[in-house]
Amino acid sequence: MRCDLHIHSIASGMCSTALLRLLCRESYNQPDEVYRRCKNLGMSIVTLTDHDSIDAAESLRRYPDFFVSEEVTCQMPSGTEVHLGVYNLRERDHLEIQRRRRDFVSLLMYLTEQKLFFSVNHIFSGLTGRRDAVDFHWFASYVPAFETRNGQMFGKANRQAETLAKKLGKIAIGGSDSHTLRGVGRTYTEVSEVQTVAEFFAGLRARNGRVSGADGSLAGLTADVYRIIQSLFQERPATLALLPLAVLVPAVTAGHWMNEKWFCRKWAAHFEGEAESPRMLWDLRAGTEQV
Repeated sequence: MRCDLHIHSIASGMCSTALLRLLCRESYNQPDEVYRRCKNLGMSIVTLTDHDSIDAAESLRRYPDFFVSEEVTCQMPSGTEVHLGVYNLRERDHLEIQRRRRDFVSLLMYLTEQKLFFSVNHIFSGLTGRRDAVDFHWFASYVPAFETRNGQMFGKANRQAETLAKKLGKIAIGGSDSHTLRGVGRTYTEVSEVQTVAEFFAGLRARNGRVSGADGSLAGLTADVYRIIQSLFQERPATLALLPLAVLVPAVTAGHWMNEKWFCRKWAAHFEGEAESPRMLWDLRAGTEQV
C-alpha cells in the first residue's frame, strides 16, 4: 500500500507570512481533486494533513480508502514551533490535539495515551522559525517517526533527516508536502503485504515501511508559488493590482532556499559524532492501531 502522508488543501488556512496572511491561502487544492490525483498516481490510501484542521476531510469521508490526519503546529518547551504529522485520528482526537498544541508535553502525553502515530515533519527546515538544541532532544527521546523525505525539501536535507532517523532508531515516513496539485502523490510511503489503513500503520510501527519519490527543487518551489498566486488572482480579482510584484518571486524563493540550506548545515553539524540512541517513551509495537 502506498500513501502520500503530507498533503495540503484549501483547509490549511491563510499563509503564515506577514501581510500575505490577509490575502493568500496556504493552498488552493480542492479535496476531491487531491483524492483523484492520488488515486491516478497509484496511492492505495489517501489522507490530508492540513494545518491544524480536519475540515476538508468531511467531503472525503465517503471514500473507504480515506483516513483523517492533520499537521499540528505545536509549541515546544523552548518556545519554538514545530510541525507534527498526526495520522488516522478521530474528530475527538482533533479537538483534544488543538486544545493541547500550545504545550508539547501535554500533547505528547495525549498522543502517547491514545497510541496515535505521529512524526516530526521537515526536521531540517527553518520553515517554522528558529530551533533550539533542546528541541532535538525532545524529538530524539519521544517522537516515534521522522519525515525523511519531503517533496518540497532539497535532497541533502532529506538525506540528513534519513541519516538522523537511522541513528536514533526512528520510523521513516515520506510525503509530498504539496500545496499545489503538481506534487501530490509524487513522494510517498509504502508498506508491503497490508490491506487496510490499520495494517498500514501497524506495518510502519513494525518498520516494514519504505520511503519513495521525489525531493524538492528551487524551480519546483518557484513554479508552485506562481500557481498559488494565479489561484489568488482567480479568487480575489482585486489583487491583480499586485501583479507587478510577481517578478520578485524568484528572488524570494531563492532567498528561502538559501536559508533552508543554512539551517540544514547548522543542525546537521550539531549531530555529528553523537551515537547514543535515547530511550523512547513507549515501546512501539505492531498491532496497536485502531481498526
